[in-house]
Amino acid sequence: MKAIRIHEYGGPEVLFIDEVPVPEPGKDEVLVRVHATSVNPVDWKIREGLRKEKFPSKLPLTIGWDVSGVVEQVGEKVSNFRKGDEVYGRPDPTKNGAYAEYIVVKASLLSVKPLGIGHTEAAAVPLAGLTAWQGLFDHGLLKEGQKVLIHAAAGGVGSYAVQFAKSKGAYVIGTASDQNIEFLKRLGADEVIDYNMESFEMRLNDIDLVLDTIGGDTQLKSIEVLKPGGRLITTLAAEFTTEAKAKNVHLIAYVVQSIPAQLAEIAKMIDAGKVKPIIDQVLPFTDARKAHMSIEGGHTRGKIVLQVI
Repeated sequence: MKAIRIHEYGGPEVLFIDEVPVPEPGKDEVLVRVHATSVNPVDWKIREGLRKEKFPSKLPLTIGWDVSGVVEQVGEKVSNFRKGDEVYGRPDPTKNGAYAEYIVVKASLLSVKPLGIGHTEAAAVPLAGLTAWQGLFDHGLLKEGQKVLIHAAAGGVGSYAVQFAKSKGAYVIGTASDQNIEFLKRLGADEVIDYNMESFEMRLNDIDLVLDTIGGDTQLKSIEVLKPGGRLITTLAAEFTTEAKAKNVHLIAYVVQSIPAQLAEIAKMIDAGKVKPIIDQVLPFTDARKAHMSIEGGHTRGKIVLQVI
C-alpha cells in the first residue's frame, strides 16, 4: 500500500510516498481502509520534531491523525465493529497515522461515522471537533447564556467551537480576519472582531470563557477580558499563570483525547443539521506536501482534507 511517511524531521520536503506492507490488526484493533484523512497543525509540528516529548514516535512514521473509512478486518477481541462498518476517529498520535491506504487503530478510539455526510467531510471532524468539544465543555464548563470568546474562530478548531457553543445557547464572539466576518456570522457567531482593525481586549469585558489556540500575547490579553472566576482554556502552553492568578482567572492547558462517546454526540449534531464540517480544500493524499505548506500559512478556513479513495 501507499503511505506518506517521514524518515527524518524537517520541512514538507521530508514527506515521501512509500510502498509499505498493509498492517495487521492486533487483538483489540481494526484494519481500516482509509477513504479520507485531514491535515492538522499537529501534523507539521510532529513532522518538524517539535512534539517529540508529547508524542514520542519511531521513524519512519506515517503522518495523519484523522481518519474516515471502512473496517476491513477486526481483531479477535473486537466486538463493537465488524467488516464493512463505516467509522471515523482520531488515531493514536504516537503511532502510524492515516496518510495511507490502510491504518490499524484500536477499536476503542473509533466511532460510527455520521450517516448524513460522506467520508471526505467526516475526515475533517475528529481531531478538531474533539478539541473544540473538550475545550468548551470538559475544561471550559460552558453553560447556556454565558459569553465565550473564540480565537482563530474561522480555523479548524474555531469553526467547530463556534457551532458547538451556539448550540449550547452561549453568546459567541470570535476573532478573525475581515474576509471571515460574514462567514462566522453565518455559522452562528453573535459578534466577530477583525483582529487587524481592532484590539479585542479594548472592546470586551466580563467574558465567562476564552478558547485560545494562538498563545503568546493573545493568551495574555485574554486574561484581561475575563470576569473574575472566568476560564481561559488553551491548546498550547499555559504561559501566564501568575497573571491569571492575580486576576482570579482559571488558566488551563489541555491535550485533546480520543473519546468515541463524544464523537458519537458530534455525529448526532451533524446528522441533525446543527453542525457542519467546514472544508477549505480537498487534495489527493499524495499532495501532502502542498497541504502542509498551506496549513503552515495559518489562514486556513476550516480544514484541509486529503482524499485517499
